[in-house]
Amino acid sequence: MRATWKGAISFGLVTIPVQLFTATEEHDIPLRQVHEKDGSRVRLRRVCEAEDVEIPYQEITKGYETPDGSMIMLSDEDLADLPLPSKKLIDVLAFVDAETIDPLMFSKAYYVGTSDRAADKPYALLKEALTESGKIAVTKIAIRSRESLAVLRVHEDTLVLQTCLWPDEVRPAAGVAPEGEVKIRPQELQMARSLMDMLSQDFDLSTLHDEYQETLQQVIEARLQGVEPPREEEAAPTGGKVIDLMAALENSVRAAKESRGKRGAAQETEAEVRTLPVRKTAKKPPAKKAAPARKATGSAAKKATASPKEADGKKTTAATKSTAKATAKKTAAKKTTKRASA
Repeated sequence: MRATWKGAISFGLVTIPVQLFTATEEHDIPLRQVHEKDGSRVRLRRVCEAEDVEIPYQEITKGYETPDGSMIMLSDEDLADLPLPSKKLIDVLAFVDAETIDPLMFSKAYYVGTSDRAADKPYALLKEALTESGKIAVTKIAIRSRESLAVLRVHEDTLVLQTCLWPDEVRPAAGVAPEGEVKIRPQELQMARSLMDMLSQDFDLSTLHDEYQETLQQVIEARLQGVEPPREEEAAPTGGKVIDLMAALENSVRAAKESRGKRGAAQETEAEVRTLPVRKTAKKPPAKKAAPARKATGSAAKKATASPKEADGKKTTAATKSTAKATAKKTAAKKTTKRASA
């Protein structure tokens, strides 16, 4: 990182040589101004009103217009040589509680690093003192020829200087909030707190990102491919009025629970299952064993144990005996008939 300012921190008789590094950056997709008719770029030109000609940047300076319309010229040297004690010095005015400064006053942040090895110990001393006391240092600093109010605080084991607006630069909020007394029921306040707790569960600030830049990139890629870019679906009109505040809060809590995702729901379900009482299942009586079959005795046993071949043999013998008897009867009948005829 390249230092944007060099100077020193001064509190009491302690001086710490430091340098500032820009702590934040914005990720914007650069868009150009173009002519809608043909797509040609539109450039801003610096034109002198008196001569109606374009003026090079080197010939441009700053000026102050007086109430009577005359112009007082101010060169870069005039601005650079302003007799400001804070031009190269971060002068600590006081140490106050962090809650004393309203975040509405905060502006740009800079990391503070030492510019000399001899400054390491007083730098660490100031950092530890701020950390243990929970206070921040109110200072003044001049950056780019402009003096600003600033605070020194600790962030991730590093001193941070954050410029602030002057108190008279913050507009009063009178007349913005609803006038008159608004009655809030205890049930509504309790439901609002429940919603706050629900929205705060598993919140991780580092996971947030700029969805506008992602969507804009999708539109640009769609145009490059010659396809229709994605469009946002129109939301149903809400009417702008809250008919039932309690119903709106309850629906919000329900929606917050659903938005926690499958993982949160699974963890919540598992926790609920653990708290449920364990139901005892009645044991089924053991199945009765079938009584053993009685052993057959005598002829029944022989019939039961006879083999298939023996059974076939007995059937054949019985059939042969029946045929022999029938033949003997026929022969006896023929002999009786012959005797009668004789």
